[in-house]
Formats: sequence, structure tokens, C-alpha cells
Amino acid sequence: MAWDYILLERPAEHIARVVLNRPEARNAQNTQFLYELNEAYEEAAQAEDIKVIITAANGPHFSSGHDLRERDHLENQDRYRPVTGAMGYHRAGAEGRMAREEELYTGFCERWRNIPKPTIAAVQGRCVAGGLLLCWPSDLIIAADDAVFEDVTVAMGIPGVEVFAHPWELGPRKAKEMLFAGAQINAEEARMLGMVNRVVPRAELEAATLALAQQIALRPSFALKLAKQAVNNTQDAQGRNAAMMGAFAMHQLAHSHCMEVHGLPVDPGGINPGVAATYAVGDEPWRAKTPS
Repeated sequence: MAWDYILLERPAEHIARVVLNRPEARNAQNTQFLYELNEAYEEAAQAEDIKVIITAANGPHFSSGHDLRERDHLENQDRYRPVTGAMGYHRAGAEGRMAREEELYTGFCERWRNIPKPTIAAVQGRCVAGGLLLCWPSDLIIAADDAVFEDVTVAMGIPGVEVFAHPWELGPRKAKEMLFAGAQINAEEARMLGMVNRVVPRAELEAATLALAQQIALRPSFALKLAKQAVNNTQDAQGRNAAMMGAFAMHQLAHSHCMEVHGLPVDPGGINPGVAATYAVGDEPWRAKTPS
């Protein structure tokens, strides 16, 4: 299939590479981007000869997060058939917003996490807030030495991005530092915390990721599927899914609070120009953007 924002490549036998291809917007995610990404994963997952799926990104940065410029998001979403069972996007208040985010964020990310094939994310540059939702579902993460991970949503009055994997990815204390203080996690620190498997020079990111994928592809597909499921089941038995759903409910409460107090789904008073420039895309004033 041909998509506007996503490429699907076959760089080697048994390997698929899904490429985020919106570099002019720093791979910011609008509705179309996310549905195209889901379709690409579906195609790679269904291909019988594919054993490993890589997620990569064109441009200097992996992803700047949700595209805050998207103003017609409900009309855009109407172009696509829901794939997670979430419905009611046009309903008033928290009901509509929650339904949309159940589809595009928690729903998609859990689908991607549970693809029955090993997945690897290759991350370079900035990976901001919603960008975490594009690498955290992967089984393995290879980071370029210039990679930086951050979640700026607490500054916007929200307790974290929609998929609240922070404690699982970073440990509880580092997760709190990222959230409370907006701390940036560089590639080497992410490796030491266990969020990233390997750090390589930027120029070697593509080759190193492909080499790891080819090593994994030497194993039997069924054994890889079962090994992945066993590890994911262990996390879920520890309460991962229940904890994340609780955090998602808090995320929706924060949106509703901000709507009641500020008339926007986020707190504009918590945004400073540095954060806004990091999280948003383009040169419009932040107040003119449609918040996530």
C-alpha cells in the first residue's frame, strides 16, 4: 500500500521496516499518520515471511509527539473504520475525547505491543511525549547516541502521556523525575535504566538495528512468538495493564478539569516557550493550536 506519512520496506530477508516519514513535521502524529502506521504494522504482521519488524524514522528526530495543529481531527477520524472497538468520538464532553484516545493511543499501542513477532525501534534525536508511544510498544529499542526522551505533559496540566508506561520503562523514581521536573533522559541513561537495549553512533543506527533483526530472524517464528508472549504475560501479571488503565482515567480527568477551568483540554499557564517549541510543531502561537 502507498501511504502519505509511512513507508514499509523490506531491507533484508524476513525483515520489515516501518518508517515514520513526516520529517518536515518532525514526525508529529496526526490522525492520518496513526492510522497509516497501524495499517503498516498490520501488513507486516500478516506477511508470512516476515519474522521481525523494525520501526525507524526519517529526519533528524524520531517523533515530536502529537500534532497540535490538527483542527479537524474528528472529521479525519471519520475517514477510518475503528479497529479497537472504541466509538462515540463525536459525543460531547469527556465521553468523546476518551473514546478517541482509547482508539488512537491506548488501543493502538496495545495492539502494537502484542504483535506476535519481535519488534525493534530505532530512535534518533528527540522523542517527545507522544513520541514515546511509538517506541515503548516495541520489544527492543536501539538508540542513537544523540537520542533524548522526554514527557512534557505535566507542564500542560496532564499527569503523563496516554500510555502510562513510565514506571515500567524507567523505574518509579526516574519516572517521577521525568514527569515532575520534565527531565530529559539521554540515550546512555536510558540504556542504564533498561529502557534502551543498545546505544550506537548515529551513523550506525540503521545498520546496527538491521544486524540485530537479522540475528533474531535466525530463530523459529513460533518460538519467538511464545517467548514474547511469555514476557508480556509476566508484565501483565504484575499489574501493568490495570495500572495503565488507572493512569489513563486520571489523564481523562485532567483533560476535563482543564476544560472546566481553562476552556482548553490542557493548562495553557503551564506552557513556557521552550516547552511549547519542543512539543508543538510549526510557528503558530501555542494557544492557537488544537491541544492533544
